[in-house]
Amino acid sequence: MPEDTEASREPVVTPVRVVIGLCLVAPFVAMLWVGSYAKTDPAFIGIPFFYWYQMAWVLISTLLTVTAYKLWQRDQRGRAAASAPSAPSAPSAPKGGESR
Repeated sequence: MPEDTEASREPVVTPVRVVIGLCLVAPFVAMLWVGSYAKTDPAFIGIPFFYWYQMAWVLISTLLTVTAYKLWQRDQRGRAAASAPSAPSAPSAPKGGESR
């Protein structure tokens, strides 16, 4: 029977994974909610809002994706360290030929 039972597993949904999910979902929500940015004002250096808003989300999406990736790496390293079995210590041998 494997030692890896349901009770000993770490939870799948953690606060870090929720943040990762939000980082990845936010750009989709922002771009799919067209009614929020389907307008021309306010213009930025002569560029209508519709266009500069989308271009801003290219940069924001990149930052959010990098953040999600870094959080995922940290989460995986933590899980690997937590689940790695500790090395068993070898019994110490008597020194100098001492025996009882």
